[in-house]
Amino acid sequence: MYWSEIKKIIIVIIGALLNAIAMNFFLIPAKVYASGFAGVAQLLSSLFATFASIKISTGILLLVLNIPITILAWKKVGKSFTLYSFLSVVLMSFFMEIIPVVKVSPDILLNAVFGGVIAAVGVGFTLKYGASTGGMDIIAMILSRMKDKPVGTYLFSLNAVIILTAGYIYGWEKALYTLVTLYAASRVVDAIHTRHNKLTALIITKKSEELKAAIHGRLVRGITTIPAKGAFTNESKEMMMIVITRYELYDLEKIIQSVDPNAFTNIVHTEGVFGFFRKD
Repeated sequence: MYWSEIKKIIIVIIGALLNAIAMNFFLIPAKVYASGFAGVAQLLSSLFATFASIKISTGILLLVLNIPITILAWKKVGKSFTLYSFLSVVLMSFFMEIIPVVKVSPDILLNAVFGGVIAAVGVGFTLKYGASTGGMDIIAMILSRMKDKPVGTYLFSLNAVIILTAGYIYGWEKALYTLVTLYAASRVVDAIHTRHNKLTALIITKKSEELKAAIHGRLVRGITTIPAKGAFTNESKEMMMIVITRYELYDLEKIIQSVDPNAFTNIVHTEGVFGFFRKD
C-alpha cells in the first residue's frame, strides 16, 4: 500500500513538472493558451500585464484559482482525491515559478503542438494513477456526483471563452493555434487515459462476494451480477457490471488486483446512462 502511494506521489510530481515545462517553454512564450484553469490563469496574467501594467505570474494565478475549487472538493468529493489534486496544482505552480520562461522555438505551430502534447502526457498519467491536475478535473468530479450531465459541455464553454477572449484581444491567429493545442492534448490524454466521463466495467470473477464487499467499501456504486461460464473450462463464474466515472477507475483497478488478481475485466466507454446512477 505504501509503495502504491509513493508511486502515485512520484507520478503527480512528474505530471506537474511536465505541465510546467509545457507552459514555460512552449505555450507562454508563443502566447498560445492551454485549456481549463491553466489557460484561464495564462489569459488573466496577459490581461493584467496589458491593461493594468501588473505583472502576476501564471503559476501564482493558477494556484489562487484552484483554492476555492479545492475547498469545495474537500467537502463534496473526498480527502484523498482532493489532496493529490491540490498537491499537483501546488507543484505545477512551484515548478512554473522556478523554471524560466524560455522560447525554445520561433515556430508557433511547433510550440502549439509540443506544448499540448507534453502537457497532455502529464495530465494523462496523473489521471491514470488516481489523481488530477485540479481545476476543471475537480469541477468535473463534483458535477459527476451532483448532476448526471456531460462535463464536456462545461469544459467546452470555458475553453471557448479563453479562445474568443484571446482571439479578440491578441489576434485570431493565436486563437487558432490554441485550438491546435487543445486538439493535440485531447488526443494524447485519450490515448493514455480516457476523455469519457463514464465507463462500464465488466468483471468476470470467481470471488464475486468478496469483490462486491470490497467495491462497496470504497465506491458508492451499484453492481449488477450475471451468471457466466467459461467456454473452455466450463467453469461457473459471475460477471459483475458496474458503471463508474473516469476518476474512480484507478481505485477500481486497485480493488480488483487486491481481491482477485485473476479476474478478467473489460472497461467500456459509456456514452450515456438512463435510469438511476448514484452521484453521492
